[in-house]
Amino acid sequence: MYQSFETPSHDRGAARLADLRAELSRRGLAGFIVPRADAHQGEYVAARDERLRWLTGFTGSAGQAIAMQGRAGVFVDGRYTIQAAAQLDAAAYETVAIAETEPGAWLREVAQTGDVIGFDPWLVTPHQRDGFEKALAAKGATLRAEPDNPIDAVWPDQPPAPMGAAEVHPAKFAGVASEDKRREIAGKLSARKLDAVVLTLPDSINWLLNIRGSDLSHTPVMLADAILHADGRVDLFADPDKMDETVRAHLGSRVTIHEPGTLIAVLGGSGLTRVGLERASVPVIVETALRDAGAEIVWMRDPCTMPKARKNAAEQAGTRAAHLRDGAAMARFLGWLDSKSGEGDLMEIKVAKRLEQYRNETGQLRDISFDTISAYGPNGAQPHYRVSRETNLPLSGGSLYLIDSGGQYPDGTTDITRVIAIGEPQDRHRRTFTLVLRGMIAVSRALFPKGSTGVQLDTMARMPLWAEGLDFDHGTGHGVGSYLGVHEGPASLSKRGTVALEPGMILSNEPGYYSEGDFGIRIENLLLVTPPAIPEGGEREMMGFETLTLAPIDLRLVDPGLMRPDEIDWLDTYHERVYDALYPLVDETTQEWLERATMRVGDFAKQQVPVG
Repeated sequence: MYQSFETPSHDRGAARLADLRAELSRRGLAGFIVPRADAHQGEYVAARDERLRWLTGFTGSAGQAIAMQGRAGVFVDGRYTIQAAAQLDAAAYETVAIAETEPGAWLREVAQTGDVIGFDPWLVTPHQRDGFEKALAAKGATLRAEPDNPIDAVWPDQPPAPMGAAEVHPAKFAGVASEDKRREIAGKLSARKLDAVVLTLPDSINWLLNIRGSDLSHTPVMLADAILHADGRVDLFADPDKMDETVRAHLGSRVTIHEPGTLIAVLGGSGLTRVGLERASVPVIVETALRDAGAEIVWMRDPCTMPKARKNAAEQAGTRAAHLRDGAAMARFLGWLDSKSGEGDLMEIKVAKRLEQYRNETGQLRDISFDTISAYGPNGAQPHYRVSRETNLPLSGGSLYLIDSGGQYPDGTTDITRVIAIGEPQDRHRRTFTLVLRGMIAVSRALFPKGSTGVQLDTMARMPLWAEGLDFDHGTGHGVGSYLGVHEGPASLSKRGTVALEPGMILSNEPGYYSEGDFGIRIENLLLVTPPAIPEGGEREMMGFETLTLAPIDLRLVDPGLMRPDEIDWLDTYHERVYDALYPLVDETTQEWLERATMRVGDFAKQQVPVG
């Protein structure tokens, strides 16, 4: 639970790569694909499945390596280019920006005619496999499945599989009984003349069965696979020892529990003739088993994805309660930080631990929702910086402190980013902060018709920055679960956000700006998509957002001269709401701080003094 701040192991690079290459030679392989993935394609993986980290030393939550006999590359997106360059052994690995060179293109360049490249069919999806096969075909090379992962063969102290206990997710938080969820989705399978669908995403399975687990840090799921049949029955593949009698009774007689290693055998002997699979997430080995058994594959989106993303009334009420509780903890934290600003012993780790303490004192915190990004000055320029004892910086003053954090509560999941001026902010800090804030406000206020997608709104967040020749290299926002994953599909506010937004979806709104080696800015609130309504004087139904996150935005970093009056009005109204909601929930010292932190922009500017 919570976060370890230990420095990631640097025992990596050439030695481990040499061991892997020797194993590949023994198997007749010219190379091997190493995704940062487990058999469930989740963002967070158990220690046993951290093969990419073990091999390369790269600790990011997304990435991929390809180890060839002569070259090896690690592929990362814009969030991790700085981090990867710092963590990788440059003598062993090339750091490759995936936006510039796709892994398939790199492999096509490096592979030789006749090469055989291995992959683990539990860790690669059909979509990914097809891309690699196409790339290799151009060079006369081939791809070969290796169910016995060669990294496991050279990893002497590989951790065991996780054995976290499962629990029932109460009806008051779930809102809909598991039987009703199964019945509804089974009806959709029947309508498509499917015998069953194979589910491999743990958040889908935990949502469907109204259970939660503790197999992963920060994401409350039990790792599992499942077959949902068209009559509503479920075959659940998870270690029986994780489920006590209360969980078993909750699951009921129509859920049959199997040992986790038996999925492929059960599929082979199931007699299923027409089965749904999600091409982008199912392991290749599942597709292969069904085809070998003569089943017809129907590619489809995981049928749990959309109803899980559309939070019902109980889930919406739960997330509001969680954000109110979390907001009070954030207010206590921000007030404390202001009172300590300028003291010499403030360090990134100490500050992150203090926020964990305030969240824990709510009495409801189950875990943090991801490793807290506690980043001062130049560390803030890494969007997914992970503080360790090696990188721990003092908050010495004269720059910005960025903290991106969240909590897992039984009624909801939170995710918030705030940037705080440590000492007197400089003009460049205030200018870029205000541009980012204007983009965040634009998305918060947006009205959009049914069918609108995240890619359309992503542009709104960037406009103020674009006007000044600036931008950021990550999406504006991601979906968020209901006491599930802090990153949840299918919708997003991003350049890849092609899924239509629907009422009940929760998304983050977090534009940013990063000055490499200097400072970083990101301002994040969570938003709930509201039902359609016709605005006064309008003709068409429009949807919008309800802001869930409740925490002050640092007025010391706001330049009113760069803002329009309507944007200032939004900030004043937001701060009034924050004050009204949090004031009764915090101690007297925090109340005094909150009064100053939520002042109207004009009144604060007249004072010309910092908060605190």
